[in-house]
Amino acid sequence: MHGEYKVPGGKLVVVDFDVVGGRISGFKLSGDFFLEPDDALECINGAVEGLNPSSTIEEFAEAIRAALPTEVHLLGFTPGSVGVAIRRAITGAAHWRDYDWQILHEPPVAPVLNAALDEVLTAAVGEGLRGPTLRIWEWNAPAVFIGSFQSVKNEVDEEQAAAHGAQIVRRISGGGAMYMAPEACITYALYVPGELVRGMSFADSYAYLDEWVLEALQALGIDAHYKPLNDITSPQGKIGGAAQKRLGSGAVLHHVTMAYDMDPAVMTQVLRIGREKLSDKGTTSAQKRVDPLRSQTGLSREEIIEKMVEVFKQRHGGSDGEVTEGEWDAAERLVEQKFLTEGWIRRVP
Repeated sequence: MHGEYKVPGGKLVVVDFDVVGGRISGFKLSGDFFLEPDDALECINGAVEGLNPSSTIEEFAEAIRAALPTEVHLLGFTPGSVGVAIRRAITGAAHWRDYDWQILHEPPVAPVLNAALDEVLTAAVGEGLRGPTLRIWEWNAPAVFIGSFQSVKNEVDEEQAAAHGAQIVRRISGGGAMYMAPEACITYALYVPGELVRGMSFADSYAYLDEWVLEALQALGIDAHYKPLNDITSPQGKIGGAAQKRLGSGAVLHHVTMAYDMDPAVMTQVLRIGREKLSDKGTTSAQKRVDPLRSQTGLSREEIIEKMVEVFKQRHGGSDGEVTEGEWDAAERLVEQKFLTEGWIRRVP
């Protein structure tokens, strides 16, 4: 068996082994990580040899930690990341380059249609009707997006939302509320088969699916890194947050919104917990714009998106595509049948 795991912000961990008589046999660890002293590599190999392949990631990590010498330095990987690589080998996890990726960047549409498209395209990947896909959102009106399990009355000042022309949209993923004006944010969604993140914990999958965008931000001069569970941040404060939804088919929706040039004064009026959100972003004044991408790069929103797509293609491949007519039709039906209904919007009143 062969398994690989690129540690987010770290190095590649590769494992090779057989399973003989229900036990791991001939285990070998390799990769571009750093490890001192050299003989610690054999300590790791010996620790995994003979273990039950059904062990959890933490059980593999505990066995490795117990076998390592007192003075050891692991750079670019951890005992847990070795466990992830083992689990990915055992479960038959796929890799980014195993797929032909499509990249979608359609003209602006109604915010609620973006939410419906996320569900439709994730379902299409799960049903094998389309390949794994990256989509850049564009929207034509302000909206308040709330998480699947949030209370409308606790999160949104509906009178202020209406005054600013912001529609309330409940998405299918969890997470927190966001006020999103056109072109004030950069939002992207990944629609991927479950095999791509197989063997990972939920926390590991968040960072794994966003590593490409961290590389893009770093290439633009932003010292970006991932803060568990789901935040992209920098020394200047929070940049954005991720959310996921896993469908019964096994497909995964992973979407991220990053602040380009947001107006916190409006945010605090529309969102009931707006001031706490601003504090979390490191912004102390409601009159100061939340613009980490604009201020830290000096680039237009379009230039940043162009760099993101460029890095994605370099790392994972991909070709430009489009939403099919059937997918648009399905999303529009879902808007009417679900996303615009009071039953869905106020599923948690």
